Amino acid sequence: MFGIVPKALWGNVTDVDAENRILLATRSLLIVHRGQQRVILVDTGCGTKWTPEKAARFAIETDADAIPKALSSAGFTEGDVTDVVISHLHFDHNGGLTRWVDKPGGRTELHFPHAKHWVHRRHWDHAREPHIKDRASFLPEDFVALEDAGVLEMVDGDTPGPPFEGLKWLVTHGHTPYQLHPIIGGKGDSRLLFVGDIVPTASHLRLGWVMAYDMQPMQTIAEKKMIYRQCLEDGLWLAFPHDPSTGGVVLDGSISRPIVSRALEI
Repeated sequence: MFGIVPKALWGNVTDVDAENRILLATRSLLIVHRGQQRVILVDTGCGTKWTPEKAARFAIETDADAIPKALSSAGFTEGDVTDVVISHLHFDHNGGLTRWVDKPGGRTELHFPHAKHWVHRRHWDHAREPHIKDRASFLPEDFVALEDAGVLEMVDGDTPGPPFEGLKWLVTHGHTPYQLHPIIGGKGDSRLLFVGDIVPTASHLRLGWVMAYDMQPMQTIAEKKMIYRQCLEDGLWLAFPHDPSTGGVVLDGSISRPIVSRALEI
């Protein structure tokens, strides 16, 4: 998770188990756009399609009730979800797009069959034919059913237009080609950028702390600078996908030395 950064450094900022694994969350972001009558879910976590043997490899703890409970706390059900934003199709971000119907390893069905599913077209193409370096991160059973169901909304280009009022797209390439980041353009504390795996946890705010999973680590560093600049200038919350205790932060300081001025602990 920390690339070439030695454990003597990253071990000071996170706990690690005997297998050299660190505790991570798989966070989803819920956006309620009342003006557009939309309930938008960004990423769906690892999902539940895991045998005990495969789950043990990453010490994955599945929870089929996590997203339903979160929706319920905001007054919604899974059936109310109108849009699912797919930042990228790695299993730890969107394994929850589908679930097994009958038995483990069997037929799958869509978790949100009536929702539009937003994904970048070029990332979709990459996920269908991944590179040898990242192919283990893409599990076809997580997403191939989306195409046949006709629920895909493809996003195109490096600077795609907004899908609707109040939401914009940012596209990055360092972690994986054409990762899609939603930016909420509300007022005050409702302004937020979902940073995805460019900055997976608060510990990765340091510019040089990038993952070995990144396809283009130098590009990741450049994109971190760009994202920090936008967050500092616009006062955006930066929402993390994997930090186990902090959902998001507001940055202060400079691009090269960002400082957390506010944090949302969840």
